[in-house]
Parts: sequence; structure tokens; C-alpha cells
Amino acid sequence: MKTWNWGIIGLGRIARKFADDLKLLPNARLHAVASTSAERAQEFASEYAATHAYGTYEGIINCPDLDIVYIATPHVLHFENAMLCLEYGIPVLCEKPFAMNLNQARRMVAAARKSRVFLMEALWTLFIPSFTKAVEIIEKGEIGRLHTIKADFGFKIPFDPNSRLFNKALGGGVLLDIGIYPALLAIAYFGKPKAEHMHASSVFGPTDVDESTVFTFEYPDKRLALGHATIASSTPIEASLYGTEGSIYLHPRWHQSAKLTISKYEGRTEHKHDIDLPYDGWGYHFEAAHVMDCLEKGLLESPVASLELTLDLVETLDNIREKVGLEYF
Repeated sequence: MKTWNWGIIGLGRIARKFADDLKLLPNARLHAVASTSAERAQEFASEYAATHAYGTYEGIINCPDLDIVYIATPHVLHFENAMLCLEYGIPVLCEKPFAMNLNQARRMVAAARKSRVFLMEALWTLFIPSFTKAVEIIEKGEIGRLHTIKADFGFKIPFDPNSRLFNKALGGGVLLDIGIYPALLAIAYFGKPKAEHMHASSVFGPTDVDESTVFTFEYPDKRLALGHATIASSTPIEASLYGTEGSIYLHPRWHQSAKLTISKYEGRTEHKHDIDLPYDGWGYHFEAAHVMDCLEKGLLESPVASLELTLDLVETLDNIREKVGLEYF
């Protein structure tokens, strides 16, 4: 079995979680890390036993025996970091949001396809066992025809103009950071909503980023998706999928849940059944394992987190931003 050598660009909190989870995979090894600080890169490499440490993002491009790079930099850097890797033929797993807008996303996808290099957005929720189980249940028709999706993601954070979440120059605000999850849930099941059938509203803070955003997507056949994201208060962080014959409840935190509850309707009676799906680690190892499987098979795109799904998601986020008046550059 081949051992895949991973590199990480950007060494913040999410990079640490990803590096922790790579340890759970016998065919994965953290091979190289890159930061804007040589000292930070060396400390990270020492902590996670990476062979190579670079004090610039560009340095990792020349790393020997590098198989794939995970991009975990701030939102606004994803485009340039990914394009650099693709230019040098290095496969990329890019943290969400994939790009700041649809134009950037299309250029990234075009570059990957032209160079025939693997590229995937790190939509890790799609690979969490509870999510894949919910897909299986719905596809089997166990809750009838799915007609409504509802999801939230919120936590209270004190205002800090220097924090990434409040910094517009770094792509701050809730939509691109956590609102992307409810939007992904809707698109994963119902597809891309038409702009004219989308409704959205945001509350902006003193740094002109959205601190709360709500949206609804209307689809044909009386289907509806509702999403809410906020850093103004803590919310349950739960999701419900409603069908004509039952429902699925993804327990908090739903985007990485280890438990779901299936409800079946019999008249006015509701029968509930819990399914526990525990796992080790943070949950990032599922997407990493999928990426390595794709590379092993010689695939250039994921059949699960497809580039078309990513483009649909980015376009949907663009449409929400247009409706609420959120501009970055």
C-alpha cells in the first residue's frame, strides 16, 4: 500500500486538526508544511514529525516527493495558493470556501482540468458517517420524498476587529465561514437554487461583515431549504431533513455529527429510532482518505465532492452576497 505524502499550506487551527487526523490513516504521512513564518513552520513540523518546513507558502512547491497539498490559509488566499500548486502539477485539497467568488472558482477548475491535476474542495461534511448514512436512508426512500431541509450554525464570539471572522480584508463574516454548511446541505440534496427563488437577509457589524445571515431556497415540487448562520449567539447547530413519510435529525454539531435520529410517521404517531455512528478524531480523515482513494484510482475529480458541486456552491454564495449587499473586492 502506497503511503501518500501530504503538505499543508497555512498552519492555523484547522491545519492542526487536519494534521491530527492524518495520524489516523496508515497510508498518510505529513511530509511538508509551509507558513509565512519559518519559526512557526519548524515548530509545526517538529510537533507533527513532518520532514520539510518552509517559511514561505511558495517554498513548498519545490518539496521533493510531495503527493498532495492541503490549503488551510485564510479565505482570500485560497485562489492564489491553489493556482500556484496547480501550475506546478501538485494535486490540491482546498479548504472551504473554495474561492472568494465564482470567477476565481471557475479559473481554478479550468486550470486543474487543463493541467489534468486533481482538485477538490474540502467539503468534509459530505464524508462524515452520519451524513453518508442520511444520504443512504433518503435514497432508499425510507422517509418518503424529501421536501424540506433546515439547518443552523451559530456561536457567540466577542467582537474583535483584529479577528479573522470580523476582518473584511480576510473574507470575514459568517456566510463564507459557517453559512456555507447549511447552503451545502441544501445543494447536496436539492441542487443549485435559481437566484430568483432565493431569499436572504443579513445583519452587519461595525467592520461591514455579516454577523448573522438567514436564507431560504425555493425549489420546484414544493421543496424548501432554510439556513441560518450567526456569530451573535449560540444556536443548536442541528439539521433536520423532512420527508413525506418521516424525517432525519442530525444531532449537534450536525456538520460533524456522530448520531442521527430517524422518525417514521404513522398517522399522527411518530416512531423514532437513533443511530449512533461514533468515530475517532475530528472527522477530517474521512475526506483525506477519499482524496487518497481518488489519487490511487487516477481520478482528477472527486465523484462525491465534485467540482460541479463546488461551482454550484460558490455561485449560490455569490447570489446570497448580492442579495444582502455583501462585497469583498
